[in-house]
Amino acid sequence: MGGRLDGKIAIVTGAGSVGDGWGNGRATAYVFAREGAQVLAVDRDPEALGATLELIAEEGGIAQGHACDVTDSDQVAGMVRAAVDTFGGLDVLVNNVGGSKHGGPTDLDEEGWRAQLELNLTSAYLGCRHAIPVMRERGSAAIVNVASTSGLRFTGSPQVAYASSKAAVIQLSKVTAVEHAPDRIRVNTVVPGQLHTPMVETRLAGQRTGGNVDELLAQRLSRIPLGFMGDGLDTAHAALFLASDESRFVTGTEIVVDGGMTARCD
Repeated sequence: MGGRLDGKIAIVTGAGSVGDGWGNGRATAYVFAREGAQVLAVDRDPEALGATLELIAEEGGIAQGHACDVTDSDQVAGMVRAAVDTFGGLDVLVNNVGGSKHGGPTDLDEEGWRAQLELNLTSAYLGCRHAIPVMRERGSAAIVNVASTSGLRFTGSPQVAYASSKAAVIQLSKVTAVEHAPDRIRVNTVVPGQLHTPMVETRLAGQRTGGNVDELLAQRLSRIPLGFMGDGLDTAHAALFLASDESRFVTGTEIVVDGGMTARCD
């Protein structure tokens, strides 16, 4: 039995990781390659891709690393060209890059606001902008944008730019999906909740609980009805469905991966 992405050529951005464990991008690149895709694994830090590429190689998968700042239009265009030059085309794009910055409108400065929009929203726009012309040539294709439950509701920390930009990613997907449905390019969004990814230890605990990882994990877990935290593999498996032909009639919508958190009233 073949893999669910056999014959597909995919780009996964943010495919490195800030630490050990399953970040969304690393997990998605790994799962896609395991399911038969040829993967261009992209990160702005080429060293961060090393462990991802090793994991893929151990499974016998096919992947090539590529360094790219996905907020730079010329570099994103080069990323798409690299997929075409290396593998011969492009069938799947996963716009996964993102990051949060603490603060509401009165304490997040304007520079921080603009930087968050660039990182979380412009990166997805540029990916779509440069990938779609190539995808049209394939006859059908899939784009998966990665947002956040912060784009759906307040999740416990004021991060107005992150929440706003991730909400906009969801709408970017919807508008793009309708426009390019005649091209048979499906566009959907995975909306992860409060997962235990390497970002918890390397960044979020320092921002929110003075570096106390256990306290942050307890806070996040208390919001999840299922009673456990997922990780990047949960995001990856949702993206896998949306990238595969199994979702051929699914476009302009979201899969929320949050253990029921956003369904709660409190």
